[in-house]
Formats: sequence, C-alpha cells, structure tokens
Amino acid sequence: MNKNNQKIFNFVVVIGAIFLLGYFLFRNSPNKIANTDSAASTSNSSVHDHGGTAVSVNSEQLNSLVGKPLPDIQLTDKDGNIITNESLKGKNTVLFFNEGLMCYPACWNQIAMFGSDSRFDTDQIQAMSIVVDPSRDWQKAITQMPELAKSKTLFDVNADVSGKLGLLTLPSSMHRGQLPGHTYIVLDKDGIVKYVKDDPNMAIANDLLMGKMAEF
Repeated sequence: MNKNNQKIFNFVVVIGAIFLLGYFLFRNSPNKIANTDSAASTSNSSVHDHGGTAVSVNSEQLNSLVGKPLPDIQLTDKDGNIITNESLKGKNTVLFFNEGLMCYPACWNQIAMFGSDSRFDTDQIQAMSIVVDPSRDWQKAITQMPELAKSKTLFDVNADVSGKLGLLTLPSSMHRGQLPGHTYIVLDKDGIVKYVKDDPNMAIANDLLMGKMAEF
C-alpha cells in the first residue's frame, strides 16, 4: 500500500471511529431517553394530560348503558324547571352532552342544527342539548349565535350528570376527567338507552341519529 492510500485508509478509519463513538453516546444520552419517553407518552391516546393529572380514556360505562333504562338524572331548563327521566319518556330522545361555551364552534353548530332541523322536534322525536354552563352564561352564546335559541337546551352545572353517566373519560373530552366532550345518548319512548356515540371528530350527526332511531 503506497503512502497516499495509507493516508486515505487511516482517514477513513478515524472518521468511522468518530461516527461510531458519537452514535453510541447519542443513543445512551439521558436527554435522548427523556425525549423518547415524552414522545411515547404523547402518542399514547389512552392518557390525556390536563393540569398535571393523567386521566385514562374509558368508554366502558357509556357503552354499558345500551339496552338498559337511563340511570336517574336531573337536569334544569332555562327557566329552572327540573327535567327527569320521566320527563323524557313518550318520545324518542337524543341527549347531546357537550362542553358548552368553550366548545366553539363544533358543539355550537350541532346544537344549532338540532334547533333548525324539524325532524328533531315532533310528537315522536326530540333532541336535548346538555351544556355544563349556568343558564345565565349560556345566554352569552345565544347572543353571539342567535340560532342556538331554537334548540332545547338543558344545564348540567358542575357536570354532575355527565360524570354519573361516565362521559368525562371519553376520547372526545378536551378536559378529560372534568368535562364532557361531544357525546350522544339516544333513548326510546320508554327511556331505554338504544344507542350511544362519542365523537372526537365533533361532526354534525343529525342524519346518523335519524337513521339509528329508524331502527327502533
């Protein structure tokens, strides 16, 4: 091997050694490990971090409602009247649980669509949108979007009913463990839960819900 080839060979060996050393140092770096753990935590869809508290996604309680009478609930309307399970009987009923004021525009749009869709206000079918805001605060939303006034809206202040029904740990919740997200519970005329849907995409579901109610 001549001198030039020897120099090239030595140079390649040195560069290779530096590369390998850098690779092993990087792979075992504490920062690299921490970043990997952070990425894994972020990509784990079963955990949602809010305010330092991790709450697991859990849809079991919601799904377990199907085929059974809705657990006893109490909600209020804008006039302070108490709405109970008995109040809901006699019509196929859609209950749309959502975050309310903070869920703009997706939840607002769905609530407004219920109010403007005559299919959800008949002698056979009704839709109730349940928000977690006090009635006086929800009036602010109506001022901004007058169409909301056409919808039948009930108030679940403190999310007590939402928590009782298992709606605080669903994929759609943006404040998991504290507030509902975008969830539908459909009852038949006898108050039996026939269909449930949690929708993280927060799409308008009028046609889907009408199709489901046509099945019973």
